[in-house]
Amino acid sequence: MERKLISNNIQLDSSGKLIHLLGLKGLPKDYLTHILNVADGLLDGQGNLKKSKALDDMSIANLFFEASTRTRNTFEIAGKRTSANIINVDLANSATKKNESLLDTMHTLKAMQIDMFIIRHKQSGLPHHVAENIDGVSILNAGDGINAHPTQALLDMLTIRQHKQKFENLSVAIVGDIVHSRVAHSDIQALKTLGTRDIRLIAPAGLQYNSKQCVTLKCLDDIEEGIRDCDVVIVLRLQKERMLEADIPNEQKYFDIYGLTPKRLSLAKPNAIVMHPGPINRGVEIDSSIADGKQSIILKQVSNGIAVRMAVMEILAEKS
Repeated sequence: MERKLISNNIQLDSSGKLIHLLGLKGLPKDYLTHILNVADGLLDGQGNLKKSKALDDMSIANLFFEASTRTRNTFEIAGKRTSANIINVDLANSATKKNESLLDTMHTLKAMQIDMFIIRHKQSGLPHHVAENIDGVSILNAGDGINAHPTQALLDMLTIRQHKQKFENLSVAIVGDIVHSRVAHSDIQALKTLGTRDIRLIAPAGLQYNSKQCVTLKCLDDIEEGIRDCDVVIVLRLQKERMLEADIPNEQKYFDIYGLTPKRLSLAKPNAIVMHPGPINRGVEIDSSIADGKQSIILKQVSNGIAVRMAVMEILAEKS
């Protein structure tokens, strides 16, 4: 049966059911909380992942047009733990390399009775474009350009909730390349939706939001001011090609000014947690003693990423 989309949100059908996860903008707090609750239910009392039969009659295609070993592997593991048939499409030798249009490739995969596409692409908005042009297949955005990375933000929110319980009174610092980071964009959206009011964005001028975007956010260029008395520090990965835009001559200079060190972390609350989406550039964004220290919950983020991706797949697969 064809699913009619309600206006202004292609992610929901006419009954309000989630049929795609393309981004977090426009999704209310109840939706995000529901996903976090389902993900929590997929973890046992010790934080170990459970197995599920929820997708045992479904086929899911991993379509990673942009390389990402960590995210692709966690989606593959999540699919297998929900009993889905996972296909990692060989895009290096696919028909798109032979001048077939991307949408033709997607329609061909749909004809092979694929139920869900997990798409990662360097072009912002590409998963939305696919969702707008193909019916009957759920689209899950695994990162598009500098736009969004919804499951990364959701796993970050799950991890924060496990350690801090509530979002409303938290002070959260996000350090690094704010303007180009799809992780930052989705984290900010999720935090706002969940009620966090004190969100601090710390970045060099060339990597920071513009003045209009900073009206409702605290935009800073001083890391020490930014992390003072905060509850959560999210450190972003710095891509080397972005340093030139920020007028940073080398990685050591960036670390000297913006790297998270023990001295700087001591300015945060004593029970502050440290997060990073990975992969980590040690000695560039973060000191190894912090990455491996007692306040780091970076590896917990990885485990939670599987639970969140399992949860999203299960919710998308639910029958209306």
